[in-house]
Amino acid sequence: MTVRHVLFDADGVLQHIPDGWYAAVAQYLGDRAHDFVRETWSEDLPMLVGEGDYLPVLAAGLERYGVAVSAEDVYRAIWFDALEVVDASFDLVRALRASGYGVHLGTNQERRRVPFMRHALGYDAEFDTSWYSCELGIAKPDPRFFLEAARRIGTDPGDVLFVDDTARNVEGARAAGMVGVHWDVSRGHDELVRVLAGHGVVVRAGQDRAGEAVAGEGVGPGAAVPGP
Repeated sequence: MTVRHVLFDADGVLQHIPDGWYAAVAQYLGDRAHDFVRETWSEDLPMLVGEGDYLPVLAAGLERYGVAVSAEDVYRAIWFDALEVVDASFDLVRALRASGYGVHLGTNQERRRVPFMRHALGYDAEFDTSWYSCELGIAKPDPRFFLEAARRIGTDPGDVLFVDDTARNVEGARAAGMVGVHWDVSRGHDELVRVLAGHGVVVRAGQDRAGEAVAGEGVGPGAAVPGP
């Protein structure tokens, strides 16, 4: 089948914490950051499928570790303030749309982060459709996430290429019939453009400067937020 749509993951692909997730947590937990994350975050959190609220989980963890900072402040500092969008990734998103591809977002998120991404970061304006796990009630790598996204886009899964920094999410997309690409910002955008071209996804020349930007510039290493 011919790829007509590109579905992007968010964390590690479109946005990242430049100094890394654990460094952001370490400002509160020091050398206990890794233990804290293991105890308070999981890719199987029910919040990722829209059940419950993550803030009480975070608050309980902070209390156990004796951190005298509110969960609201810690959440805002790590999940909002430390986060940066990757400009070269969005250059590619815009160039793909200008070249006639449908471009979509498919990400695991809990509900507090969704309005921030939609509005503060402007994601709604950048994508044809956006699919958040907490709204779908299904999280990656479940193949049903990808099948439902394709159904709502209005296309066959085989018409969609999916990009994610987590291997098991890529495998889930492939199990659903999509083309899966395992990539993160540390690999640079030259590589992603080459991989896309290998699957027949080509940004046409002369589409403003977006295609030139992603073909010629990479992005430095950054760690993704665990889970999404």
